[in-house]
Amino acid sequence: MPSSSSTVRSFALAATAAAAVLASGCADMQAPTMSPTARNTAVGAGVGGLAGAAIGHDAKGAAIGAGLGALGGYVWSQHMEQKKQAMQQATVGTGVQVSQTADNQLKLNIPSDISFDTGRADIKPNLRPILDQFASGLSTQPNTEVRIVGHTDSTGTAAINDPLSLRRADATRDYLAARGVDPRRVLTAGRGDHEPVAENTTDTGRARNRRVEIFLGERSNMAAAQPQPQSQPMPAPAPTSAGIPARPVR
Repeated sequence: MPSSSSTVRSFALAATAAAAVLASGCADMQAPTMSPTARNTAVGAGVGGLAGAAIGHDAKGAAIGAGLGALGGYVWSQHMEQKKQAMQQATVGTGVQVSQTADNQLKLNIPSDISFDTGRADIKPNLRPILDQFASGLSTQPNTEVRIVGHTDSTGTAAINDPLSLRRADATRDYLAARGVDPRRVLTAGRGDHEPVAENTTDTGRARNRRVEIFLGERSNMAAAQPQPQSQPMPAPAPTSAGIPARPVR
């Protein structure tokens, strides 16, 4: 297991590299000829690199994050607003929190009350209708991507909690895939008990920490290229008979 000092050094290098990407993007954005799409891509690459460094704790995470960020920032379209309203209606009284993040992602914070029991990765029956509603319509939205992050409470060791949180995220992905969501558009991660949202000293706090977070984002640069109409070749003129000169029509 790497030492804390080496981890700090790796993270610092990764963050520095990502910040350089962001700085270069900001410098380029001063160019008067830079299009809005290119500007968003530069910002996305820098921010994505910093986020990747934070999540992956290394330069590889920064590079992956920068690549994802370069796809373009998220947009809050009419479809995203409709999805948010549909999820709010589907989760009334369940304890699931539905929100719009600062970077225009739709976030579902699903607590353990309806998601997973302690030490288990089996989706509870009460969660299924919510996931059904979430999956509805996504197959017709090719610009969207899904991230699922699993979390545990502090019961057990990291050797148990880290893979358990990933299994919870994977179980959620598999459920969505069975309902038509392309699994290639779904990223999963397990954070174990490293990102608590409450104290782990009480049953209530542990229940809040034992959760799954689902993010839905619509990329501005992921629209499928539309086929361009091809010009049709003009038909060749009919050949004239040999020995008979062509005459103008009067």
